[in-house]
Amino acid sequence: MSLVTDVFTIVLLLAGTAFFVAGTVGLLRFPDLFTRIHALTKADNVGLGLIVFALVPQAASAWLALKLVLIWVLILLASSTTGHLVARTALRNGISPWAKQ
Repeated sequence: MSLVTDVFTIVLLLAGTAFFVAGTVGLLRFPDLFTRIHALTKADNVGLGLIVFALVPQAASAWLALKLVLIWVLILLASSTTGHLVARTALRNGISPWAKQ
């Protein structure tokens, strides 16, 4: 049972890391603020979710696992709210979304 749990944890950790790397690549490669925000918020939220779910079976207690999931939910809310506020502020300041020319 421990070997299966460890393999499950490693696979989810690697998948979460891949999403973080993809978000970073999106930040560096996408052409404007709006697409960069999208890449960061989506990829980082999924990456963190995979890492949290990788750590849940390794948690010492159910209370600790619940804390991990609660932290992830709070980060989901904070990340999406922050991304929305940044995008709205950019639009109000005259930064327009990228359009293919």
